[in-house]
Amino acid sequence: MASILMVLALSANTAFADFPRLCRAIAQNNYLPHAFGTRGRRLVYTEGIWVLAVLAGLLLILFGGVTDRLIPLFAVGAFLAFTLSQAGMVGHWKRLGGPGATRSIIVNGIGAVATGITVVVVLSAKFVEGAWVTMLLIPALLIVMVYVRRHYHNVFLETHCATPLDVTNIVAPLVILPVQNWNQIVKKSLRFALKISSEIRVVHVNTGEKTEILREEWKRFVEEPAQRAGVAIPELIVLPSPYRLILSPIVDYVLDVERTCPDQQIAVLVPELVEKHWYHYLLHNKRASILKALLLLRGNRRIVLINVPWYLES
Repeated sequence: MASILMVLALSANTAFADFPRLCRAIAQNNYLPHAFGTRGRRLVYTEGIWVLAVLAGLLLILFGGVTDRLIPLFAVGAFLAFTLSQAGMVGHWKRLGGPGATRSIIVNGIGAVATGITVVVVLSAKFVEGAWVTMLLIPALLIVMVYVRRHYHNVFLETHCATPLDVTNIVAPLVILPVQNWNQIVKKSLRFALKISSEIRVVHVNTGEKTEILREEWKRFVEEPAQRAGVAIPELIVLPSPYRLILSPIVDYVLDVERTCPDQQIAVLVPELVEKHWYHYLLHNKRASILKALLLLRGNRRIVLINVPWYLES
């Protein structure tokens, strides 16, 4: 048992050492997500290690933890890799040519044929015992890699830019600020909004609570100070919500403003609490995060989301 444990540990070490590097090389050619090519805080390719650990766990569960049943799967994978590498060397020597190329082609060709025959034999003899997993997994991986490569290519074509910065017709954005009531977070958000635009629309959803209080506070805390300072007065817009929905009226309003103002960029300021401890997040709603997600899903390039965080000290 000890010798088997040592063999398995050495085999696992080889896989965990080289599989992340292989994923990095493939990711650099855009056939896997680019996250596989990023080093983690321990200077290893963390994504590849996590994926390998999950896949190894799934295989153990699928085969009931009996490692003997994984031997056909390993044999097919190993000899298929040998076959492909030997065939690749044949192509390499054919392209390179020169003295000794013919001898190398013969040697690598014999190796490719021998390991290829082994793959066919193992597949035929051990198909039911686990070799079928490889037959399904390899085509699936190829399909995924082609799809990933195509996605990255499409992203490059859409985002690639070879023209200089356009500095004409630059206008300040129309700022939309959703608020629930008057507080320090809204005050900070308004100050930031006044720095980037003179056209500010503060949106409040009327759910039958605190709306009249907000109107009174708005006049006293916003309109009068802004008028005395001679700055643009932010417009308070109260949206009706008969069914007491909060997020849907805001999203619909933003999209409607985007349609009616085709020549202006829309900046949506989202005030958000930043808690000091993770468990404090359980005590507050997640409307800010959900609002940002909805606007990202339903918005377009003319809608810009800006987080205005308020860091709690207590």
